[in-house]
Amino acid sequence: MNLSLKNKHAIVCGSTDGIGKGSALLLAERGASITLVARNNDKLNQTLSELSTQDGQTHFTICADFNQPDQLKEKIIGHMKTLVGHADILVNNSGGPKGGAIIQAEEDEFRIAFERHLICNQILAQAIVPGMKEKGKGRIINIISTSVRQVIPGLGVSNTIRGAVAQWAKTLALELGQFGITVNNVLPGYTNTARLQSLAESKANSLGVTPEEINEVWIKNTSLRRLGKPEEIASAVAFLASDAASYINGHDVPVDGGRFGA
Repeated sequence: MNLSLKNKHAIVCGSTDGIGKGSALLLAERGASITLVARNNDKLNQTLSELSTQDGQTHFTICADFNQPDQLKEKIIGHMKTLVGHADILVNNSGGPKGGAIIQAEEDEFRIAFERHLICNQILAQAIVPGMKEKGKGRIINIISTSVRQVIPGLGVSNTIRGAVAQWAKTLALELGQFGITVNNVLPGYTNTARLQSLAESKANSLGVTPEEINEVWIKNTSLRRLGKPEEIASAVAFLASDAASYINGHDVPVDGGRFGA
């Protein structure tokens, strides 16, 4: 099984924390050159210093805020003009909306989340797909959520927007498959990241319990009885990015420890 990513270039979004960072580190370890995309320049430089530097690898950073799609568009178009060759892999990933009941969500919460996730994904795909078409192959991998299969209580805005991204991705898979470009979604379950712990604290405050108690409920809703690790989600990303996954297209791939409850 060929899992090597040598001589490939991956653009990884949200790549300074959690699943995004884990994915960038593993893709680099497998031989890919990486363009890190995130909004915090200090964290970008820190992650850049941690990437594998094997023969032939060259890494880059793009400092852009996904709450400002026009800024992202300008920077990714400029980057693609200067990049030697084309990007082979795009990992779409961004922090999710805040939690809360959907009936209480403000209209702007939906607008902001839609732009951050779907519009920014579209901007990145439009910048990168032409080069993939020239090469006759490519990989687009979207980090979404198990909520596209089973909604998660208390994440009303996220459930809505993640579902839209999943449908966008499946439509893109139909359109781009003929060019050798695959589009797949990775659906992380309860993964031990700063984002999950922030959600645990918010949920705990609303229920009058501790974050540890919330974590225990989530753990009991997985057959493996534990939270996932960012590197475990990254392993699925790296597989889908490899030549070994060349006939997998348009799928939702859950990496959730056997989640069966809310």
